[in-house]
Amino acid sequence: MIGGFSTPKKDEALKVSGGQPVKTGQIIVRGVNTYKAGVNVKGSGTLYAVCPGTVYFSKKKTPHGKVRTFINIEPAKSK
Repeated sequence: MIGGFSTPKKDEALKVSGGQPVKTGQIIVRGVNTYKAGVNVKGSGTLYAVCPGTVYFSKKKTPHGKVRTFINIEPAKSK
């Protein structure tokens, strides 16, 4: 525990839940490999919003049979 290296980092987590509004460029997930980028989301380690809207999750099965969770954004309606 010298230097606190064995403690987990607090900033690596899911930042936004499903159904919450997000702005362009807002970070949705940081440092978690269980979520993949879906529609209107970019990034590999840190996923962020490409457009403003509402967050929703979807699951898809890969050709190898593994289920992946994708984070998507439904764009906000323009006035």
